[in-house]
Amino acid sequence: MSTITKCYDHWPMGKYKIFDGHNDVLFRLYLKNHNLAYEDFIKGDNEGHLDLPRMKKVGFKGGFFAIYVPSPEAAVTDSDKPIRYDDMENDEYSLPLPDLIGSDIALPIVMRKISLLSQIEKYSQGEAKICLSGFDLEQSFNKRSLSMIMHIEGAECIDKNFYNLEALYRAGLRSLGLVWSRPTIFGEGVPFSFPHSPDTGNGLTDIGIELIKNCNSLNMIVDTSHLNEKGFWDIAKNTIHPLVATHSNAHSICPHTRNLTNKQLDAIKETKGMVGVNFAPAFLRKDGKMLADTDIQTIADHFKYLIDHLGENHVGFGSDFDGAMMPKDLSSVLGISKLTELLSKQGFDEILMNKLCHQNWIELIKKILK
Repeated sequence: MSTITKCYDHWPMGKYKIFDGHNDVLFRLYLKNHNLAYEDFIKGDNEGHLDLPRMKKVGFKGGFFAIYVPSPEAAVTDSDKPIRYDDMENDEYSLPLPDLIGSDIALPIVMRKISLLSQIEKYSQGEAKICLSGFDLEQSFNKRSLSMIMHIEGAECIDKNFYNLEALYRAGLRSLGLVWSRPTIFGEGVPFSFPHSPDTGNGLTDIGIELIKNCNSLNMIVDTSHLNEKGFWDIAKNTIHPLVATHSNAHSICPHTRNLTNKQLDAIKETKGMVGVNFAPAFLRKDGKMLADTDIQTIADHFKYLIDHLGENHVGFGSDFDGAMMPKDLSSVLGISKLTELLSKQGFDEILMNKLCHQNWIELIKKILK
């Protein structure tokens, strides 16, 4: 790491343009609880991990913008997602998950976050765009500062009759994860457990399978991140599209419930799908600990492992910025150049770097969002 630190001042920020598989900046802005939170993002509040000026500085030009519904206890305390990171510093842990949330509670929160994303687009003076198709994304990425895919992380806001799904699609929704981690009426997420297999519960419910079919009919991306293993295989059986994990890592390196087994990776490879590498330490480290004092070499190790398993066309970034603790060298998006430098110095050539940084995600999105 000392060599990288010495060289970093000479490494150009923004050398590689980034499209990322997952961020939670809308949750951070939502917690501000004021009507001009979108202005804080556009002008730059220098809080959390992401805002537009910092993203522009390092060439972080787009990604999946997640809409997540906090559990009531998290909303009351203005805390992060209701998981205590200090509990994840133990050698072993298994943390209880919050209870299921009804669509009546979830939908107003989702609509507020859609409004935030729309305000970012509206008031950015043409710099930001919510992209509705793969072609839309490709065109926007080449000419704008920020290209955004609207993603819901946890389908609590969708009712059992799917009345809300079409309306959300028309509002711009193009990517959906059935669970955050707590259960929904559609399936079960994985608890925060280490060391443990992702095989932790039942598969999708009958209406969960119907939801997949409805997403297929709309040509929406279905995200398998956070889903337990049986649910993953239910998606594999019922989707017509490539399998996607927007922000997951390799279970063989870090045996956390959140990570993907080799068998799951094989299925993703078979469908020519995609995995975005998550930067949160607990899903990177061999000891599963959520510690900021984590070497970003662990991120490179997951990239290498996933490329070996999936091929160089099916791996990308899946940071989880503003949704999780980050390694100290990635304390904000400004640190992303340290990671791209590290990868470049470990044999990732220009062609591969551009694939990992944005091309793979854009090609995958073009396949599904027709």
